Amino acid sequence: MASSDTERRDDEDAPAAEDEDTGAQVAPIVKLEAVAVTTGEENEDVILDLKSKLYRFDKEGNQWKERGAGTVKFLKHKETGKVRLVMRQSKTLKICANHLVLPSMSVQEHAGNDKSCVWHAPDYADGELKDELFCIRFPYIENCKTFMETFQEVAESQTKKEENEDASAAADQLEKLKVEDKKKEGEDKAGDKAEDKAAEKE
Repeated sequence: MASSDTERRDDEDAPAAEDEDTGAQVAPIVKLEAVAVTTGEENEDVILDLKSKLYRFDKEGNQWKERGAGTVKFLKHKETGKVRLVMRQSKTLKICANHLVLPSMSVQEHAGNDKSCVWHAPDYADGELKDELFCIRFPYIENCKTFMETFQEVAESQTKKEENEDASAAADQLEKLKVEDKKKEGEDKAGDKAEDKAAEKE
């Protein structure tokens, strides 16, 4: 009995034999075609990309709840120039934060922790717009500082962009008014001349 046990152990300890090539050809049963995957980020440039862990404040439970761990990105749209913050979980790629960075937003260091910071945002990660208080934690203090600086720069740049858009819209309106005024002046002068001619004929 002892000899059979040792034979089994020897068989288990022996290195596994390499797969032998039998020359048999096996065709796949189902043919799969490559599918193009769209992330929604194709028309955007990445400004910042950092690993982090995101939390949201649960008002009902009065506590922080983990939203996910992954990479947080600032994405700038190539045409509109608008910047949004997007965070996806690392393994599932599920979105855990998705909102525009607006001029009214500000980010500040979380009290008692230099690796994390907090901000308010109307978020669309769950498919509906909700006002959330976020906290994000980074593995290094430098990453947190970089995130905060980029956040502030983006918010300020959006303010300038909005001011420029407002100014150009106002300029367009003024231009339209000037053109309309000139048209009216031209029409008034033409009307006066027509009246003068009619008076001369009489």
